[in-house]
Amino acid sequence: MSESIGGATPGGVELTVLVFAQAAESLGFREQVIECAPTDTPRVLVRRLAPGLDTASVRVAVDLEYVGWDEAIGDARELALIPPVSGG
Repeated sequence: MSESIGGATPGGVELTVLVFAQAAESLGFREQVIECAPTDTPRVLVRRLAPGLDTASVRVAVDLEYVGWDEAIGDARELALIPPVSGG
């Protein structure tokens, strides 16, 4: 189930934030829909959602592509927070 946070942002876009594995357990949600500006970066959005999250231990993807934490999201529709995984 998704939750919506944030108010209307002038010129804003609706972005679905997906969180996986232990990051979801830590943040207490797997999916949220937020309003944001195209100039917002993943770092800004995550600080708004989860100020205590250590971004050094999480990868970020925007519309299925890994991106840097300080790249503007533009007209993206989805942001994913992906913690480290292990396996063999």
